[in-house]
Amino acid sequence: MTKWIWQQPAWPNFTYQPERLIALEQQFLQNAGFLLGAYKHIAPSDQEQLKIDLVSEEAVETSAIEGEILDRASVQSSLRRNFGLANDHKRIPASEQGISYMMVDLYKNFALPLTHDLLCDWHLNLMNARTDLNIVGSYRQHADAMQIVSGPLNKLRIHYEAPPSHLIPDEMGHYIQWFNTSKHLPVLTRAGIAHLYFELIHPFEDGNGRIGRAIAEKAISQSINQPLLLAVSKTIQKNKKLYYAELAASNNNLEITNWLIYFADTLIAAQEYTRSYIEFLINKIKLYDRVKDQLNPRQAKVLERIFKEGIDGFKGGLSAENYITLTQTSRATATRDLQDLLAKQVLYSTGERKSTRYFLYGF
Repeated sequence: MTKWIWQQPAWPNFTYQPERLIALEQQFLQNAGFLLGAYKHIAPSDQEQLKIDLVSEEAVETSAIEGEILDRASVQSSLRRNFGLANDHKRIPASEQGISYMMVDLYKNFALPLTHDLLCDWHLNLMNARTDLNIVGSYRQHADAMQIVSGPLNKLRIHYEAPPSHLIPDEMGHYIQWFNTSKHLPVLTRAGIAHLYFELIHPFEDGNGRIGRAIAEKAISQSINQPLLLAVSKTIQKNKKLYYAELAASNNNLEITNWLIYFADTLIAAQEYTRSYIEFLINKIKLYDRVKDQLNPRQAKVLERIFKEGIDGFKGGLSAENYITLTQTSRATATRDLQDLLAKQVLYSTGERKSTRYFLYGF
């Protein structure tokens, strides 16, 4: 049987072809400069909103990858509270509190070294709603093998078996030392290795994926010397099967060029999403500036609701029925309001009659 990667004599000395990553590294740094410039041209209040939007997006999506569905509004409320911004003082569920704590700590303290205490603190907060785990806030200690499996119980397929628990303290000691002394590596290379290396150790009973992605983001923030605002997990979530396939393809071979190329492509795609989001926010500001004091309360409410959906908007567009439901108004009033929004070039429409759908103009 093929040995798992951590059983190989050269572990954890990964090898790769750096020349195949040069163009990707350059593209990422160029994009990072563009995003920083665009961010600085946004008003401070809008910068704060962008930060909340993108960090909450990352928090929700990194949880969704692991099958945990969080309430976005609660995550945003918790983030605002942890960032010291005005908040609605609503009660926040434990899971939303935990992921928000980690994301804010990641944002504020990206420059600090990685430590055992930091990782265990993240785990303690992430898992604070779990009652089914034996160990929370500490590395796993169970004697059973830590396996990544799929399929029914009578036909389990073992995708990977991580190092046994008794090796975890030494493995994580080596990992943390590597991370804190690897800042000389190119940004995408370091982030890719940081994520894969951590996932291969799999030091916690649960939460390894979320913490591993956070570590990759910490590596990037340290390399570009600023907090990261990238939709990394949203990009991964769009093709989660490929993400897991690439991880699985790298669990028994120390040559990881293909993994690094995949992860670099993912991070560059995340930059593209962030660029689109910044453009969306700028267009939103311009639209409000153009039509301020021209919208009635119903129109303003619906417009705000559309913007809450983000750059994708309402799936399939806004319908007259949506408008009536959101505003609790009559069909005749809804028709007048929508026609007025068309005339003001706030919305544009496609289709006819009951199939008519409305979208943001210029977005």
